[in-house]
Parts: sequence; C-alpha cells; structure tokens
Amino acid sequence: MKLLTLCALAACGSSSPAAHDAAIDAVDAAPVPDGKASACASTFGNALTNSFGRLDGTILAVVEPGNMACAMPNSTHVVLEVTADGAAYRMVVNVLSTSSDPHVWLDELDAPLAGGAWTEGWHPGVQLDYVTTLQVAKAAFTQADEAAAVARLETQLVPGARVSVFATSSGGDSAHLVHRNQTNQDGAIVLAPDTAPHYLLTAFPEQTF
Repeated sequence: MKLLTLCALAACGSSSPAAHDAAIDAVDAAPVPDGKASACASTFGNALTNSFGRLDGTILAVVEPGNMACAMPNSTHVVLEVTADGAAYRMVVNVLSTSSDPHVWLDELDAPLAGGAWTEGWHPGVQLDYVTTLQVAKAAFTQADEAAAVARLETQLVPGARVSVFATSSGGDSAHLVHRNQTNQDGAIVLAPDTAPHYLLTAFPEQTF
C-alpha cells in the first residue's frame, strides 16, 4: 500500500530521484496514530438522536486533545471513540474548564448501571443524576488539572472493553456534556457496565451540588 502511495505521489518510473525522495519524505511526515488512538476511525455512524442518552458499546480508541492524526480531532477534549452496531461514535469528554479556573473535579464510584442492563446501541431517554441516582456530592470530588484528567482516561479506558457513556447529542456521530450537567441529564463514563459498573464522574469548579 505504501509503495502504491509513493508511486502516485512521485510518478514512479518517470520522475527524478529528487522528486521520489520528496514523496518519501511527505509520506513519512504524515501523522500516524499511536498508543490507544492507533485504531481510531476514519468514518463514523449517524444513529445518535438529538437527546440525552446512554451509548453502550466497545471502546475503539482514546484520542488525546490535539492529536491531529485521527479524523475529527479536538484540541481541548479527549475523544473516546466507541463502536456500537457496526459503527464508530465520538464521545467528546471535557478535561479542563473554560472558566477562570481551568481545573476540573473528578470522582469515581461503583454503582448499578442507571437506565437498565447494558445493551449495545444508543438509548435516549434514560436518566442519570449525580445526586439523586448516585447519591454523590461535590465534596467527594478531587481537583485535577488537564494532565491528570487526561491520564485518568488514558489509564482506565481500554480498547476492546465494553463501556457505557451518558452524554448529550445533537444527533449524528457525536455526543458531549460528559459531566455534571442538569437534573437527570448528567454525563458519565461507566467501565465494566455489564459486570461491575464503575463510574468516572466530572464536574466544574463553579458547580455545587
């Protein structure tokens, strides 16, 4: 495949050695996903509806902020790519605040999966509330900078593992607001949702609950 690409760029068999070398340099300089982003998708599904919901699927990739080697990059959020029903979807996760205090506040806990048993696909209409569903208060959260928030996701999100993500979508291929949001529409990532659900929660400095 690389040889064919080089031939297309350098017109193999007719170009000068200098042109051929330039083509090699261009290919070698192209960004290549690595680490947990290595399997990131080039195309995405469109089954998410305009609603708050829960996406049940399998972790495909964890794309750090500013990783330009993957499709539809984001400079300020981690993009958790999840496959469900044969397509990939983007769960866009905050790792810093845009307020005067850039820190986020993080918590984790074990609790039953809100909204019923894990079933692959998008489930609009489910509810999750940090206070009423999980009985957690802001006092349980710990302040974290962007690096620590990214590291938590990089460490705990494992490609190939099942996951549930509570988030808000405007429809199509992506969802966001994976954090404390509003009554019965709080975002969260749930690890091992079908066996031993473990919630990763996020809040912002100005939020109280």
